[in-house]
Amino acid sequence: MEYEPVIGLEIHAQLKTESKIFCGCSTKFGGSPNTHTCPICIGMPGVLPVLNRKVVDYTIRMALATHCTIAAVSRFARKNYFYPDLPKGYQISQYELPLAVNGWMEIEGEGAPKRVRIHRIHMEEDAGKLVHDEYQPLSYVDLNRTGVPLIEIVSEPDIATPEEAASYLRAVRDVLRYLDICDGNMEEGSMRCDANISLRPAGTIALGVKVELKNMNSFKNVQKGLEFEIRRQKVMLERGERIVQETRLWDAGRNVTVSMRGKEEANDYRYFPDPDLVPVEVGEQWVQEVRSCLPELPEAKRERFVRQYGLPLYDALVLTTSRSLADYFEGAAKRLDRPKLLSNWIMSEVMRELNRSEREIEECPVSPQDLAELLLLLDSGVISGKIAKTVFDEMFAGGRSAKSIVEEKGLLQVSDHSEIESAIDQVLSENPKEVSLFRGGKDKLFGFFVGQVMKKTKGKANPQIANDILREKLKG
Repeated sequence: MEYEPVIGLEIHAQLKTESKIFCGCSTKFGGSPNTHTCPICIGMPGVLPVLNRKVVDYTIRMALATHCTIAAVSRFARKNYFYPDLPKGYQISQYELPLAVNGWMEIEGEGAPKRVRIHRIHMEEDAGKLVHDEYQPLSYVDLNRTGVPLIEIVSEPDIATPEEAASYLRAVRDVLRYLDICDGNMEEGSMRCDANISLRPAGTIALGVKVELKNMNSFKNVQKGLEFEIRRQKVMLERGERIVQETRLWDAGRNVTVSMRGKEEANDYRYFPDPDLVPVEVGEQWVQEVRSCLPELPEAKRERFVRQYGLPLYDALVLTTSRSLADYFEGAAKRLDRPKLLSNWIMSEVMRELNRSEREIEECPVSPQDLAELLLLLDSGVISGKIAKTVFDEMFAGGRSAKSIVEEKGLLQVSDHSEIESAIDQVLSENPKEVSLFRGGKDKLFGFFVGQVMKKTKGKANPQIANDILREKLKG
């Protein structure tokens, strides 16, 4: 029997507020353990939480960006469970009345765009963190993260493959970063993903038994974890074994999932309205104020890049991965009206050097203006393509301008016909065997001659002029 996977994702995103959701403690990452805490966030008796308005603002932003319906009234609830890093014995979340419901996001499916529905987006507080001792059977509790504001984005089970799951996760992160409400750093835990997956006979409607996957801190791990779980469940079903509803952890070291605990149902958490917090009322004026501040989002920006700059869709997809990268491209495009040339250089030279040096585009030592200046020298024939790449490497290493490097090192492109012709004559006289083979029909040797000419002129010869003279000379 053929089986098909049914996948839904629950994405937790830490919001980029300066203070926590119900108190004034700092949300800054990396402080000494238990220093960003107060009686409210560690659950001391007699304290009262007060909702951070910016958390609601940011949640409305995400709701609008994902086409959700925003509730006029939403309510916080207590989600009761015991864990050592949950000092109150419950988490303040939303249950029956979330802030936003019934949205959607579009992703690239198999050969065509696909819409993934969003069931709900709700606000909640984060728990603390356990640090396990490597040498003793001890764990230490760090409560700095307790009370950091989260939104949980819960999809419908509309995802059909691990590849689609990774694509949807990237799309959500792109929107969060465009809105500037979450940095999307999965390694630091500011964006986390749990996946629910079941298998069912292909072509049927009823859902199979759901398994939840946790501890996946990268796009690759989400995809690999789901691929493993599909294989595991398929083997069990083919053997006639029963799938157990449970929570499993992804072990990235062994590339397997392992059982963690039985999967809880909602009633296991004994949700009830939090008596310390009043309902959240969001009027139309509040929604419109937030809507007026929304930036251009990735999908709209992609469409505009294709329309306005004539870029291929692939280029537009890459350049709009982040708001900062798109701004970098447009900053350079204001100074050089060669969008495809700019796109090629950003996707190759710029991104290569950023990846090699483990930097983000915001840290690029070559400004958009400097990149445009370099490519203007290339486009106008002042320097060759080979020299342009050499100059770029120096610009990236030292932050200097293209003109200063070209002038200092004497890298101006040679366009003088007689000088190029002299170099070509030397190359042909030094390689009589290759000349004879070329004239005998080995056309591929033309690239060899071009390379020798560029070597002879130290990469300075104007390629177009050199090619034209070479063709004439090789006619014999």
